[in-house]
Order: sequence, then C-alpha cells, then structure tokens
Amino acid sequence: MKKLGFGCMRLPLKNKKIGGSVDLERTKEMVDCYLGEGFTYFDTAYMYHDGRSERSVREALVKRYPRESFLLADKMPVGMLVTKGDTGRIFRHQLKRCGVEYFDYYLLHALNAKYLEKAERLGVFEYLQAKKAEGKIKKLGFSFHDSAEVLDRILTRHPDMEFVQLQINYLDWEDEKVQSRLCYEVARKHGKDIIVMEPVKGGKLADVPEKVKTLFNEVHPDWSEASWAVRFTAGLDGVICVLSGMSNMAQLKDNMSYMKDFEPLGERELNLLKTAAGIINNKDSIPCTCCRYCTAGCPVDIPIPEYFTAYNKKLAGDSNYKEYFESSTDKKGRAEQCIRCKKCEQACPQHINIAEKLAEIKDII
Repeated sequence: MKKLGFGCMRLPLKNKKIGGSVDLERTKEMVDCYLGEGFTYFDTAYMYHDGRSERSVREALVKRYPRESFLLADKMPVGMLVTKGDTGRIFRHQLKRCGVEYFDYYLLHALNAKYLEKAERLGVFEYLQAKKAEGKIKKLGFSFHDSAEVLDRILTRHPDMEFVQLQINYLDWEDEKVQSRLCYEVARKHGKDIIVMEPVKGGKLADVPEKVKTLFNEVHPDWSEASWAVRFTAGLDGVICVLSGMSNMAQLKDNMSYMKDFEPLGERELNLLKTAAGIINNKDSIPCTCCRYCTAGCPVDIPIPEYFTAYNKKLAGDSNYKEYFESSTDKKGRAEQCIRCKKCEQACPQHINIAEKLAEIKDII
C-alpha cells in the first residue's frame, strides 16, 4: 500500500464547537479523492468524534466502495474495558458501526504499562487472537504511548503482535517523555512493522515559528511545513504507513502530492529538521495534540484541549485566540472547576501535567 494513511480522528465538521457533527459530504469528497489517487488505508477508533468516526467511515467509505478496494483499521479501547464481556461487546459493536465483516488491521488502543496489565487480566489478547483465527481480523497489533522499556516488555510477552503504531515526529524524536526514537528502535529490534501516528504533532508542525519557516523556504520553498514532518517519518526503515488526520481537501491534496511517489529526505534536510526541533522546543507552548483522550473521564467536563489550544494561539500572537476559546467551549466546564482528580493526566499520551497547566493559564485566556 502507499504510505499515506487517512486518519479519521479529525474529519471535517459542520461547525467548530466541541461535539460538532461530521460533515459527511465533505468527507465523501475527500474519500473519493484519496482512493482515486491509489491510496487505501483508513484508520478509525471507537472513541473518535464521540463515536461518530466509525459511523462516518461506514457512510462515506464502506457503503460506497467494494470491501476489497480499501484497508480499514480500528481499535479496542482498553481503557474503557471493565469486564471480560466488554471486549466482545465492543468488537461486535464496531463491526456493526463500520458496516464490515472484518478489519484489515486491528489494534489494542493506546497501550501503556497500566493498560497492558488490564488487557492481560481481561484476556483481551486471547480474544483478539481468536477473532483473527476466525478471519474477523487480518493483522493484529497495538498503538502505544509509554516508555521504550514498556514497549520492549509488551513485545517480549506478546511476540505474535504483527505491527506497532507509534507517535513519531521530528519534534519528539529525542524527547525524554515521548521517546520516539527509542520506541522506534525497540520495535525494529523485534522486527515489527511500524505505523506512524501524530507525524505533525496535532498540527503543531504545520504551523512552525517564522524562523523555522525561513529555514525551510531557503531549501525547499515549494514544500509545506507539514510535508517536512510527514516526509521525515515516511522515510524511516520499517514504516509501512504514516497516518495524517486531514480535516479538509487542501491538507489531503498537499499530502498526496508528495506521498504518491514518495522519496525519503536527504542528509541536508534531516540535519535541518534537527535545527528546527531545537528552535520549536524553546517555545513555552503546551505540547497538546488535541487527541481528546483526556476529556473522556473528566467529571466536570472541562474542554482541556481547547484551553491549551487557545493558550498556544495567544503565545503565537494570534489575536483571535479569545474568540476561538469562547466559541469552542460554550456550555462546558471551566478550568477553575478542576478537582485535580488527574484522570486526564493518566490518559494523556503527551504526559502533560494537565491540572497544573490549567491552574496556570485559567486567568490568562
């Protein structure tokens, strides 16, 4: 398959408010364009768009194209499981919501040390292997957010996992918390194929500081900022797919323009990205990717990603940050209502001290 994957976590919306419904007509146009250029891989999950992502995939893709013409990936939300029966119930629900008889790729979602123990205790690995034997799953793997040591533990205990989905981008490559490079090296040591998520770090690497833009333009003035990030990950050995959560046709066409006949970056470009990462990491912005994992269990319904996005917009000099904040957080919980239960921090793939950050910025935006 071609290496650009269609991530269905950031589909086009009818409005920008939290919980806004997916714009199916625009999604269909993007699906048509993507498949028309020879790309095939779609990635969804049980919780994306509050459950609307899987339904949108059914309407925009499954109902409109032959099943053999595309590859569909879905995920088991280990964090939501309570009993052994939950695994089968959710899996059946996913097949129904997506309108398919099988998944080409299926993942245990967002594994870390805590979720590994839960998945083993509830027999999730065994259940999914049984589904694979039945033909309901073609390839079985997991997405991952933890240290390289934990990744090595999982792959040692479960060598039958066929691929790993990792957060990799040039900003996190040497990050001590995310450990992109170290996790990549562990996956390759175990001989696993790699699917990349967050190559543009939730859009952060599509809107880089002016100094970085200048450096990029001096070398390749016709390349978008996002393309530098996607090209970096796609060129890594063992990477079979790079997911991009595309929200509009412009983003899709830009990605396809260089991924259709992909060529890896050269040494000059790779060295430039090291410089770019150093410049970006000197900023005081909060490294939120708006994945929304933090909001699922919030007892007071605080729109955490919107607080962080508004703060980052203010830091970047965006005069519309307050308008964005007010329009996207209407009728939601406020930061000052945080009870510091820290459920959000346990779910955050970026390891952000969320309660502390909310307290710092609540009066700034």
